[in-house]
Amino acid sequence: MGAGGRTSVPPSPKKPEFYPLKRVPCSKPPFTLSQIKKAIPPHCFKRSVLRSFSYLIYDLVLASLFYYVATNYFPSLPQPLPYVAWPLYWAMQGCIFTAFWALAHECGHQAFSDYQWLDETIGFILHTFLLTPYFSLKYSYRRHHSNTGSLERDEVFVPKKKSALKWWAKHFNNPLGRFLEISIQLTLGWPLYLLFNITGPPYDRLACHYDPYGPIFSDRQRLQIYVSDAGVLAVTYALYRLVLAKGVGWVISVYGVPLLVVNAFLVMITYLQHTHPSLPHYESSEWDWLRGALSTVDRDYGILNKVFHGITRIHVAHHLFPTIPHCHAMEATKVIKPVLGEYYQFDGTPVYKAIWRELKECVYVEPDEGDNDKGVLWFRNKL
Repeated sequence: MGAGGRTSVPPSPKKPEFYPLKRVPCSKPPFTLSQIKKAIPPHCFKRSVLRSFSYLIYDLVLASLFYYVATNYFPSLPQPLPYVAWPLYWAMQGCIFTAFWALAHECGHQAFSDYQWLDETIGFILHTFLLTPYFSLKYSYRRHHSNTGSLERDEVFVPKKKSALKWWAKHFNNPLGRFLEISIQLTLGWPLYLLFNITGPPYDRLACHYDPYGPIFSDRQRLQIYVSDAGVLAVTYALYRLVLAKGVGWVISVYGVPLLVVNAFLVMITYLQHTHPSLPHYESSEWDWLRGALSTVDRDYGILNKVFHGITRIHVAHHLFPTIPHCHAMEATKVIKPVLGEYYQFDGTPVYKAIWRELKECVYVEPDEGDNDKGVLWFRNKL
């Protein structure tokens, strides 16, 4: 993807202060996608095999080091040190596994290199290692990027209208209910999404990421879904053989718990990127691609921004230009912010506070009373 020089379009008005809960504009932006693109230096669109592999090798070295230390030194630690050492391993290895997932996701957007076959190979290996069906997710996320912010067609964390809430929603609208919801989301949310597409739009039949004939996929994609399934089955069989050789406790400690950490991070990161009191959602009468792509928010995860290859901090730019490599996405974010103005949203609220606030404030969506734009809906929490 190429890029032009600096834009001559006047920047949108800047926010005078930082108001993370101030609504972003929902009117048609005064700029186009091509005008945003012109603000980005051309080198930001260039992909480097060597640079991408340097991040992958770095992550592989860390993961191997953590594995070596845990399996060679933890068994000989005196009590009670293993009760400290193993949780540290789970947290650190889970973060590195999440970095693997982020690189595989980048491969799915062909932002890893200029060679599609290489991106598909690396992405398939990394995602399959994490029991994620690579091609299935690639295609469902492509639908998500094509329909972000659409209540009818988006694929990820599509909010419900008040009339569509289940009868038990009001019983979860309290501190205990929110704690239970967070617990369920962070432990079971990812496998439930893959199996049942629980945060996606309604389909006429079960939408499962492992089903080649599911409604998420087209006929020409089905063969690759079989390949994804075969990869996941192969890793599952390898884990079974490891259980026989090493024991179930060893497999859970070395691989299983870090994988649960990955699953929790994936749900939390994606939820917080697309759920915020300031963001609109659109019905088909109002939705267009650019406004939908801007209905996302960048977050700050501190040092984990770097560990996760920036996916937490550059999501707005990623939705606008998904083929920009993560190593250039922060630079791209900085230069498009003056163009986007109030249409750009960043919230630096600590994520543990943000997820609690969003579960409290973002229960369902409805249009404002008396608003002529009935196709624009905002988060509400009054039940």
